[in-house]
Amino acid sequence: MVEDQHKIAEFIRRGLKEEGYSVDVAYDGERGYHLARINDYDLIILDLVLPKIDGLTLCRQLRQEQYTGPILILTVKDSVKDKVTGLDAGANDYLTKPFAFEELLARCRALLRTFGTPEPTKLKVADLEFDLLSRRVTRAGREINLTLKESSLLEYLMRNAGKVVTRTMIAEHVWDINFESFTNVIDVYINRLRQKIDRGFEHPLIHTVRGRGYMLKE
Repeated sequence: MVEDQHKIAEFIRRGLKEEGYSVDVAYDGERGYHLARINDYDLIILDLVLPKIDGLTLCRQLRQEQYTGPILILTVKDSVKDKVTGLDAGANDYLTKPFAFEELLARCRALLRTFGTPEPTKLKVADLEFDLLSRRVTRAGREINLTLKESSLLEYLMRNAGKVVTRTMIAEHVWDINFESFTNVIDVYINRLRQKIDRGFEHPLIHTVRGRGYMLKE
């Protein structure tokens, strides 16, 4: 999200994180451009009135450099001409301030559905199941209660089942960019998941790949 109003940025960031998204924030267009160049984002929420590089210029620049993900403009500029200009600059959607957070969230979901691969409603690895709509997790039919962060971590592991995921990958996709991956927080959460997912079952699903990271597999 590229938004120079700190209160608005924090409100949106907190709301999206409560829905399970990982959010990075830039407070000017230059920083937003830098983050968009070095990270693989699923969605960019972009204000138009920004210091250093304005939103329209940033949007055009990203499209010229082949960023193909969705861009949602969120701005106080509400004339028809402004909307047409923003969409012609490469934005996929345009929402004006003030806004209802529920509408912003719905527009984000719609853009992610349109630009992503078809979303499954359930993830399954062996006897472990994750209903993405209800956020209900079961193993061998037994319900497992997870915190929001544990749930997000498990979802990321299940979406990458059979693949090694490094601590850096987990930090980027489950925590925000300010997370320091050299801390032991990821290990703590992996251990919590193991206690809830694997304890009491003959075959563990969460495996440590020494020197590389973790893998969830049968």
